[in-house]
Amino acid sequence: MSTYREHILDGASPVELVVALYDGIIRFLYTAIAAVERGDVVERRMAVKRAMDIMIHLQARLRMDIGGRPAQVLSEFYASMFALTLQASQSASKERFEAVIECVRNVRDAWRQVATEQTTQRVVNLPVCQPTGYEGEQASRWTA
Repeated sequence: MSTYREHILDGASPVELVVALYDGIIRFLYTAIAAVERGDVVERRMAVKRAMDIMIHLQARLRMDIGGRPAQVLSEFYASMFALTLQASQSASKERFEAVIECVRNVRDAWRQVATEQTTQRVVNLPVCQPTGYEGEQASRWTA
C-alpha cells in the first residue's frame, strides 16, 4: 500500500519531483532544529543524514554533459549546502540550520516557479544566496 506522499507524487513532472526533494531537505532540517532544541543528538544526526542524502541524490543526478553552466552552478550549490549543513550539525547551531533552510527555500521557490509556468524554454534566475554569518563567502547567481 502506498503512502499519502507517494500517492501525491504519482504523475508529478520531473520538476515537481525536484521541488518535493527540496521540501524534504527543508523538512529534515527543521527536524534537526527541533532535535537541537531538545538536545537530542541521535535525532539531529538522523535528520541531518536524511537531508544530506537528498542533497547527494540531487547532485548525483545532474547531467553535466548536457546541463552546462546551470548544472555546474547547481552542483556547487549542493556542495555548499552539504558543507553548511555539516557545520550546522557539528556545532548544533539552530541559526546555521536556519541559514541553510533559507538558501534551500530560495532555490526551491525558483524550481516551484518553473513547475508552475510549465515551460522549459525559460531560464530562471535563482536568487542570490549568502547566508548571514558567512561573511567573506562570495554569493553567486544561480541559474537552472
